Amino acid sequence: MPTVTMHVFRGDARGGDFKEYRVEADPGMVVLDLIHRIQATQATDLAVRWNCKAGKCGSCSAEIDGKPRLMCMTRMDLFNEGEPISVAPIRGFPAIRDLVTDVSYNYVKAKQVPPLRIKPPEPDGTYRMMQEDIDRIQEFHKCIECFLCQDVCHVIRDHEENKRAFAGPRFFIKLASLDMHPLDTVDRSAFVKDAAGVGLCNITKCCTEVCPEHIHITDNAIIPLKERMADEFFDPVVWLLRKFRSKKKQPA
Repeated sequence: MPTVTMHVFRGDARGGDFKEYRVEADPGMVVLDLIHRIQATQATDLAVRWNCKAGKCGSCSAEIDGKPRLMCMTRMDLFNEGEPISVAPIRGFPAIRDLVTDVSYNYVKAKQVPPLRIKPPEPDGTYRMMQEDIDRIQEFHKCIECFLCQDVCHVIRDHEENKRAFAGPRFFIKLASLDMHPLDTVDRSAFVKDAAGVGLCNITKCCTEVCPEHIHITDNAIIPLKERMADEFFDPVVWLLRKFRSKKKQPA
């Protein structure tokens, strides 16, 4: 049974540092298994957030050797034998203790998203949708809210002054799924532009690269939202048509 050197961040909002632990690793283990073994045998006060251990709850997000990953889905055989492995909390959000961060920012943003409002049913009481419209938004529903995309987003991580007017990749997925829903009736254009701040995203695709569900966040959600916002607010032809229609509505 090989012994692995783990450098695990220990600390809180006031600061901290990495502490070295040497722990035995069994075949087939993932990083979360070793964190639990350290917790059980060497550091019973180690704080770590986890739940399903199946890559579906998104709770065990961390930065492993500097890369945002789910601890429960990061197999130990990914790493070279003998090399130390560092495990740190995601850096995009305030530290609470050890590997646990305060991600309440995301729940605040979730409450701000205008919800789905579907149109009335057809005269026969049914709703009709094309399968291709449903297929288009299906991948967005795979999001497990691990917030790794939020963690690597430069606006959230590096620009505190912009966070109030920026929703982040996870909620651009949510907004795209609502706007592309064939039965939805809500116009979220102004919200996407002002409150969600999609214009602050410079589409580096870093969010897409870390998504454990392989959602095409940038190509299938953010870029369509940007295009719709540009058409609505910055297209000169649309602006002229809007001005023309407003003049026609004015009383003689």
